[in-house]
Amino acid sequence: MFAGTYTALVTPFRDGSVDHGGFRKLIEAQIAGGVDGIVPVGTTGESPTLSHDEHRDVIKAAVEIAAGRIKVVGGTGSNSTDEAVGLTLDAEKAGADGALIVAPYYNKPSSEGMYRHFRTIAEATRLPIILYSIPGRCGIEIGVPVVARLAADCPNIVGIKEAGGSVERVSQLRQAVPDTFEIISGDDSLTLPFIAVGAVGVISVASNVAPGPVAEFVRLAREGNMVRAEQAHRRLYPLFKNLFIESNPSPAKYALSLTLGLSPEVRLPLVEMEEESRRIVRETLAALDLLP
Repeated sequence: MFAGTYTALVTPFRDGSVDHGGFRKLIEAQIAGGVDGIVPVGTTGESPTLSHDEHRDVIKAAVEIAAGRIKVVGGTGSNSTDEAVGLTLDAEKAGADGALIVAPYYNKPSSEGMYRHFRTIAEATRLPIILYSIPGRCGIEIGVPVVARLAADCPNIVGIKEAGGSVERVSQLRQAVPDTFEIISGDDSLTLPFIAVGAVGVISVASNVAPGPVAEFVRLAREGNMVRAEQAHRRLYPLFKNLFIESNPSPAKYALSLTLGLSPEVRLPLVEMEEESRRIVRETLAALDLLP
């Protein structure tokens, strides 16, 4: 359902507000590059600093701009179950194709609390749901037994974005869930080994900047052409690494300021990058022939 390359979109800002013109330009570049879908208002979209109205507006705009040409999966997670339900219903009303829902951060619920959180959201919506496990940001992972229970009990929980950095965990998940349950890489640099052990694609930060090359890389890996996929991985690896040289999405936004003319503006507590980091990103883009 959500295999291939999905771009975790940045949310362009200009003078403190969402830059809707820049957002349209970004999405059109994704479509032209051949990605399978887009994910607005995830972590890369600076969801913690968007107001609820902005959150709804950005997902609605993504659906309208995509116009059925690619899928739209709205980021609708929260550490409040009620809030996550509301955001997910808003995404459903806007016409999104699915929802990406992150583990409830900061609260640190028990396994049972985690299960009930996601089940409550799933029962409130008809949208297909992708779980999102990223313990580095949330302080807690969605345990493999919890994922297995949710996959068995909730027909519209159809996959997981796995960003825990462990290839072994992908193997554990693949053993625990049905073959139809999709495991999706949440780390560009681990996409190749994740696909090798059962993942079906990536929700990518790098494809903001290089949608065509990332989509081609993932296609090669999914087709089993591992020699060419590994060559593409090696070529793209500096981009995968250097887009996280400082906190995401500051490097990606700076890169997009060079490639698409978008503003590098981020919202506090994030800040624009240091000059040395900007130099590294510029050189990375130049080496990949991504600069205009």
